[in-house]
Amino acid sequence: MIRRRLGRGLRLGAAAAALAAPLAGCVTVHGERENIPSLSPAEAARVLTHFAQVDTEAARTYDESYVAQIEAGPLGEIDTAQVKAAHTQHPEGNAAADPLKLSDTRYLIPRQVGWPKFFVADTATNRSTTARWVLLFRRGSAAEPWRADYLAVVPDGAMPALATDQGGHVLPVPADQPGLLVRPDALSSAYAGYLQSGSRAADFAPGPSTTQLRADRAAKARTPDSVTQYADQADTAGDFAPAALRTKDGGALVFFATRHQSRSTYRAGFNLSVDASTRALMTGTPKTAVTLARVGQQLATVPLAPGGKDAGSGGGSGGPSARVDFLSRRTGLVSAKGE
Repeated sequence: MIRRRLGRGLRLGAAAAALAAPLAGCVTVHGERENIPSLSPAEAARVLTHFAQVDTEAARTYDESYVAQIEAGPLGEIDTAQVKAAHTQHPEGNAAADPLKLSDTRYLIPRQVGWPKFFVADTATNRSTTARWVLLFRRGSAAEPWRADYLAVVPDGAMPALATDQGGHVLPVPADQPGLLVRPDALSSAYAGYLQSGSRAADFAPGPSTTQLRADRAAKARTPDSVTQYADQADTAGDFAPAALRTKDGGALVFFATRHQSRSTYRAGFNLSVDASTRALMTGTPKTAVTLARVGQQLATVPLAPGGKDAGSGGGSGGPSARVDFLSRRTGLVSAKGE
């Protein structure tokens, strides 16, 4: 398994040193002890503006250092690899890249005690007219900048209603929260196990990220020209840790990450060709086999367990048909090996 900390991906910045400094004459509130908002809406807006600016520079220059400024976790690892591949093919960059523009943003800010802290930006973008970007920003201390660990692309109107406190702040869900069908800190391993062997199939709603993906893999596992094997792994370490918010029905909206490998072995005499982006990330020479490593970042709703009432505010009750439902799944190639 690849270990990190790697940079933080293809939407970029050194955002928040200024946000950490209290105003002169103000009483310092200790975020490690007090239950306080992770930041103010105005601060969140500055973080997002900086993110868009640096992301644009990364897209124009294909310079990995920009990615490291504004991203980490699964988003950062994916985008770092994409920028690296683009730079290998076009070291001159892309001066004509369109600036990233974000609008109609809703900031989902929880109250939290201790570190790390996170917030979510749900925003329209000039990259899509039918979907919104849902970005999770996180930092490990007041001395660190905010960086985006996750990016979900969610169809318009698909975001669930979220529970809030009396101040309008969304409610964070602990990683080990009981009462849910799958705890947030167990969702990565549960999903990897499902993809690998079909385990816990009853817990996952059918769709492109579940039943269809397994069917597609089965169809490609053995062809006249190749045999492909798949390996799926959980990853919850460091910046890959899940993050979750309470939904109004008592369930949770969970960001989580996974790792995936595929190894394709080809028949003797097969003319094996590899696209330029894959070759840019490849070690070895592809003669008879290619191994691809991908990172997945997912956003899913998790219901209460059947009869569950311990998952926090909301008061909903899970039923026998309630399942984990994917709102977004984005994967990216991070390395390749030819043999």
